[in-house]
Amino acid sequence: MLIESVVRFVVAALCSAAGIALLLRSGLAWRIAMDEPNHRSLHVHPIPRIGGWGVVPAALLCGVWTGGGIWLSGGVLVLAAVSYFDDRWGVPSALRLVLHLCVAGLCLGGVLGWPSLVLLVGLSIAVAWGINLFNFMDGSNGMAGGMAVSGFLAYACSAALSGESGLAFASVALAGASTGFLLFNFPRGRVFLGDAGSIPCGFMAGALGIAGWAAGVWPGWFPVVVFAPFIADASVTLGRRIWRRERFWEAHRDHYYQRLVRSGFGHVRTAMVYYSVMILCAGGALLAVNERGASRAVTIASCFAAIFALGLWIDCRWRTHNARTGVKI
Repeated sequence: MLIESVVRFVVAALCSAAGIALLLRSGLAWRIAMDEPNHRSLHVHPIPRIGGWGVVPAALLCGVWTGGGIWLSGGVLVLAAVSYFDDRWGVPSALRLVLHLCVAGLCLGGVLGWPSLVLLVGLSIAVAWGINLFNFMDGSNGMAGGMAVSGFLAYACSAALSGESGLAFASVALAGASTGFLLFNFPRGRVFLGDAGSIPCGFMAGALGIAGWAAGVWPGWFPVVVFAPFIADASVTLGRRIWRRERFWEAHRDHYYQRLVRSGFGHVRTAMVYYSVMILCAGGALLAVNERGASRAVTIASCFAAIFALGLWIDCRWRTHNARTGVKI
């Protein structure tokens, strides 16, 4: 399984990178979808939003189709198609959310053998949140791509150790395809992932996490710890905006990673800080799976303590930055 997984990772990375390079060299990248700078952007020049056009086909080709099952593959294709329309022309947020919930429900129902309605609704909401938090966190060079590589590699390692080849191949293909995209997104953002890339990645993070839990590959907390850097940032930011009675459904740039970039830390250093926490959480989750009792609790708590410390540091830096610039918080 190890050799085949490595081959799938490499092939997915090469296919993804080749697809993006072809779109750039042919000039089609600038016709498909562009990210024009606006009041919430961290970039100043128009950038093609074509990362998903490399990630999704490569992932389907190298693992999701055979390893993730027809239901998950179909969900990826539907979400990628709808998200392309959103990248190009825009789709109302309420309609997007309904579509995310419907696709999550149908795909999870097919994968899990149509469990009870209450369970299916709850899991569908969890996957829909995963879809959107990945989209929320795709706003700085290397951020979403790095989380995809770290998270899906953790899935692949755990699945491989459990002998679940299908789940391992699907996960490693997604990690490889995301690596191919990162070659064009970090350290300099020549292309962005776009909704057509971030939405399918978020969907697969949630769906594969639930599929692994249902198959007994890992406990329910495992995907949460693996993707905790994104879950914590997006969830706390959303909670703050709701508490402040802001229009939380509208685009903004108040996520922790965005504040770190805006405080002068820069895209590259921000990504490297988050990569450290991503690797810590992925490694901690893999260790905790094989631990018991207090040892497991300490490992998991250490991961969340690191995220909490990062949040406090960013808050302090942000307040200091605003005090120097005279900006009221």
